[in-house]
Amino acid sequence: MSSVAYDTPRQATRVDDIRGRFDPWLLGVAIALACTGVVMVGSAAVAGAGMDVGPWYFLTRHVMFLAVGVVLAAIAMRTELKLIEQYSQLLLLGCFVLLLMVYVPVLGSTVNGARRWINLGISKFQVVEAVKVLYIVWLASYLKRYSEDVAVTWMAMLKPVGVVGALVVLLLMQPDFGSSVLLLGITICMLLLGGAPIQRIILPILLMVPALVLLVVFEPYRMRRVTSFMDPWQDQLGAGYQLSNALMAIGRGEWLGVGLGASVQKLSYLPEAHTDFIFSVIAEELGFAGACVVLAMYVLLAGRAFWLGLKCVEMKRHFAGYIAFGIALWMALQSFVSIGVNLGLLPTKGLTLPLISSGGSSVLMTCAAMGLLLRVSWEYERAARQVAKLRGLASQAPVGPGPETSQPPIPTDGGTRGTSRLRQRVEPGMGTRGEAASSPTLRRSR
Repeated sequence: MSSVAYDTPRQATRVDDIRGRFDPWLLGVAIALACTGVVMVGSAAVAGAGMDVGPWYFLTRHVMFLAVGVVLAAIAMRTELKLIEQYSQLLLLGCFVLLLMVYVPVLGSTVNGARRWINLGISKFQVVEAVKVLYIVWLASYLKRYSEDVAVTWMAMLKPVGVVGALVVLLLMQPDFGSSVLLLGITICMLLLGGAPIQRIILPILLMVPALVLLVVFEPYRMRRVTSFMDPWQDQLGAGYQLSNALMAIGRGEWLGVGLGASVQKLSYLPEAHTDFIFSVIAEELGFAGACVVLAMYVLLAGRAFWLGLKCVEMKRHFAGYIAFGIALWMALQSFVSIGVNLGLLPTKGLTLPLISSGGSSVLMTCAAMGLLLRVSWEYERAARQVAKLRGLASQAPVGPGPETSQPPIPTDGGTRGTSRLRQRVEPGMGTRGEAASSPTLRRSR
């Protein structure tokens, strides 16, 4: 029989030409949430007429920021993850730089006693929204590099805890208690997903709980929020004003709502109807059914992102998988807190509803996070197609003698054929694999 010609370079080129695909579920639910946000912000924007900014001010502003966010998402979707991973340390440095920039006299801006924004001239930017994205990317890179150490050593696990602790201190100085708790929650959950034992995670949590309680007790406005959350009707026109009006809006919606644009509570009764309490407007105008649809979209978004992360980890693409986990946790926790505040399940926090609430910084960075998540799905799909292509080429290879070699073939034993032990013996490697390859058994087989 004639020998078979192997065209390895050409096959490799065909495999490299395989392109990925953006996950249709993630793309679809992100577009659906963004469209819902445009409609509901437009409905709630009529309250702006009583604020001397015109009825369509908030809608116009929201659409403009959403357009810029789409551009940022497109840039993230076209950026290789390996390039992002190379600059993960600089991204962590960027987190601290951004949080310190709010204290620059000319650049920093104070709103309602909180110093959380930097003045960009045409608009103000809340730096913590960018910190969320940058920190998740850095933590994903860290867990990829030290996942084995995180599972067995205290030091490897406490390093990200120390980093997030420093970020939390800077956030509490602004002050921003809600974002601090959010970053802590993301860190703890990602460490668990990265392999850290739950027994070691419990100790830092137990140490943080008294500190968080003290921050609430010794800060009067936080204490008022907790007490008003327990009984908003006790001081309906004071500390419980926001929550009581939100509950009245939700109750007025009943099953199918009063109709789009027919909300009464948004007419200067419900504070921040287009941002923090937009879910109450949704429940009033679309009813219980509409609220459940919005909640289902967030469950689908977070669930699909978790599924994507698991698939990436199974394929040994740990950096991409941890990014998917981090963004899923971010979307899930922030939407849970925002909806919980509107329903009276949690104390009032200034966290927006992702992709729906009006807000420049939040819209921009959430869109960028969605673009990054879609990039993860694209690279996963590309890797999966490449693996399938290589397996197809291997199965379609004609049976015949391979290229001539100077070494005789290695005889195989029927009892060990196709086992992982035999593969470890013949594969080149370092450490244990290299020792296995030079074992006396293999030398006798040669």
